[in-house]
Amino acid sequence: MLSEIIEKVNSLFEGDLTDDDKLVYVNDVIKTKLMESHTLTQQAVSNSKEQFANSPDLNAELFNAIMDALAAHTSMSKQALDSKKVQGG
Repeated sequence: MLSEIIEKVNSLFEGDLTDDDKLVYVNDVIKTKLMESHTLTQQAVSNSKEQFANSPDLNAELFNAIMDALAAHTSMSKQALDSKKVQGG
């Protein structure tokens, strides 16, 4: 099953990225951001897997998760680049 996930993720992203880069982004960053959505959490609890997959809110929440992840990682990367204290920590 992990090999299927890796193959699917590899087909989505291009460029100088490792398998770990892609998996961490999808499985940790985006998934975590999606799990912060109260709307999706309620729908996941209240619906079957198939119903949840067809949620009218899923695409909008995915977009929000991607934007939130970009903002958070950009901010953290900038702080890490600009601060010896952060680098040392």
